[in-house]
Amino acid sequence: LGELKKKADKAPDDYAQFWDNFGTVLKEGIYEDIANRAALLALARFRTTAGDELVSLDGYVERMQEGQDAIYTITGEDAKVLAQSPQLEGFRARGIEVLLLTDPIDEFWMPAVGSYKDKPLKSATQGAPDLKSLDGDDKDKDKGADDAGCERLIGLIRATLGDAVKDVRPSDRLTDSAVCLVADDGDMDMHMERMLNRHQPGGAGATPRILEINPRHSLIRRLGKLADKSKGEDKAADDRIREAAELLFDQARIIEGEPIANPADFSRRLAGMMERGLGT
Repeated sequence: LGELKKKADKAPDDYAQFWDNFGTVLKEGIYEDIANRAALLALARFRTTAGDELVSLDGYVERMQEGQDAIYTITGEDAKVLAQSPQLEGFRARGIEVLLLTDPIDEFWMPAVGSYKDKPLKSATQGAPDLKSLDGDDKDKDKGADDAGCERLIGLIRATLGDAVKDVRPSDRLTDSAVCLVADDGDMDMHMERMLNRHQPGGAGATPRILEINPRHSLIRRLGKLADKSKGEDKAADDRIREAAELLFDQARIIEGEPIANPADFSRRLAGMMERGLGT
């Protein structure tokens, strides 16, 4: 380990090649070898949303934004795909770097370690990170659907999706996308659950997730206005919102690489909405 540390410090390019070949093995050591965990964590390198270069945990901590209190991660199978995840939009907009973790062992060593230099390791797709505290005085970030319309829209989406979701709530982490799925605090990370279900056929299945909606997205703003105007008295308008809720939920599942419940219904709803849009 001492020789590897010298190589990492004096020849970072050579060490990066070593890490690409053997990094997974060292991560297994982080999980299994408690006595050498600190030394192995110092040797660990990661792909991140900050660029193509490998980053150490020390380098990450040094670049943390003022007010940032955690090391954020996202797990999956492909770093390029992970970097485009809608759940990362709010982090990227605020300059918060996120570790892109693509090895199955990542799901095991992270909870075993818990934190690094008193900074907890947190999944960017789990819970509700306090990103607004990093916004400063930029009030433009709060522009979105009006409170009444957004509240009624969320109520209609909850009623439409029922037990298919654990909750529906406005999102701080979305900036460009309309919706995304996240795991609740205390629930299993979505990628971890998919990975385990893949190897346990006939298991418990998927845990209902939280559907987050972006109040600043033009589609959500229009749906919010429609919900506020309807106030439950316009059945046709409410039916359109319910149809949109189903489409948005299926869209969020597709983005996560999860199967949608009824592809035929999805196709029918999508075709109907496109037809109405072309007719306006």
